[in-house]
Amino acid sequence: MRAAFYDTPGPAKSVLRVLDVERPEPGPGQVRVRVALSAINPGDMFMRLNSTPQDFQRVGEHTGRIPHQDGTGTIDEVGAGVDPSRIGERVWIWMAGAGHPWGTAAEWTVVPSEQAVAMPDGISDELGACLGIPAMTAHWCLHADGSPRARTVLVAAGAGAVGHYAIELGRIAGARIVTTVSGPEKAALARAAGADLVVNYRDADAAQQILDKAGPVDRIIEVSLTGNLELDLAVTGPGATIVTYAAQPEDPTLPVFRLMWSNLVLRFALLLTEPREALLRAAAEITTALREDALTPLPVHSFTLDDVALAHEAVENGLIGKAVVDLR
Repeated sequence: MRAAFYDTPGPAKSVLRVLDVERPEPGPGQVRVRVALSAINPGDMFMRLNSTPQDFQRVGEHTGRIPHQDGTGTIDEVGAGVDPSRIGERVWIWMAGAGHPWGTAAEWTVVPSEQAVAMPDGISDELGACLGIPAMTAHWCLHADGSPRARTVLVAAGAGAVGHYAIELGRIAGARIVTTVSGPEKAALARAAGADLVVNYRDADAAQQILDKAGPVDRIIEVSLTGNLELDLAVTGPGATIVTYAAQPEDPTLPVFRLMWSNLVLRFALLLTEPREALLRAAAEITTALREDALTPLPVHSFTLDDVALAHEAVENGLIGKAVVDLR
């Protein structure tokens, strides 16, 4: 089969190439998926740039890894212990490359059966490919500290992938959603996702706009703790929680007394180390939302497998929406 591959860290055009590798066979508890769309996340950039020799594993005759965690496809083979009736099922995939080299940037991948989730009828590959890490991260950030129902939740970067699904899943959970964006195009995307209030964080009075129109917020889902901490502290109420799911090159300086004064909770979220039961709950509730037509796709930008390096560069350059490799 054809697969994107790298065996050393570095820039996309320098290290990513397409190889013919042996098609994987599913082991016990696994399914094999004929991949339709392979979705790219910022975490894939981090892995490519920061992998060490210990991160590379045997892939046929090669040692390295096939990138990407998310995607969609159809199950064509199952391993021992998996119901054979799953063969032919269209699925959305999460964390495909966790713990083994078989990411989704290939014609086939193998994953634990529970990480290939049946897609309801009528759901497009484009929507299914947008889920995975973004939607499941959003779900964990919303629910890690209890139900967000009747809470005011501030979602930073509401036009981003995690932000988009934090808005939609937050509304489903009964939260009031405030979001910040950087311009009109992103504001339109956040409103379309269902945000109750959209504020340009570059406005000098951004914090006051939030307080005047929404009051103090109870929970913040944060993409840039370093850049946004002052705004966050200005709009949080006593006992609020700030959940950050991304790391910046420079760590923030924490104003400890100000955090203590308001009894704030600062939580760090990483999907790879999230409790398994929370991951399975997220997958189930996301699928229920799909069944109820309550989730929408991001703007999808398709690339061929041969152009996988260009796709990575587009993500690195701030592409709005979701870059996918189309293997159909």
